[in-house]
Amino acid sequence: MPDQPGQLIATRGLTPAMPIAFAYTLIVLLIITSILLTLLILLHRGKGGGLSSMFGGGVSSSLAGSSVAEKNLDRYTVLVGIVWFACIVGIGLWLRLQLSS
Repeated sequence: MPDQPGQLIATRGLTPAMPIAFAYTLIVLLIITSILLTLLILLHRGKGGGLSSMFGGGVSSSLAGSSVAEKNLDRYTVLVGIVWFACIVGIGLWLRLQLSS
């Protein structure tokens, strides 16, 4: 077992450019998901209505008074939030590996 994590990467024959490309991919994905997450949160209905009512949010379902569009908006927001969080964790792990080597 090597003493440092960087030695394990070097012994597998991976190029140093691969982790940098991984980090750039995560950063681009983080920027895209940040913009999407901001837009999705702004579309949610507040106490007095929201932008979601402009896009069909006024059609109500019989379940608990919330609309189908609002439920789908909730699902999309959670999904984008999970991807956003995974990008942040991935960048943090990448930085940790780079700083320890």
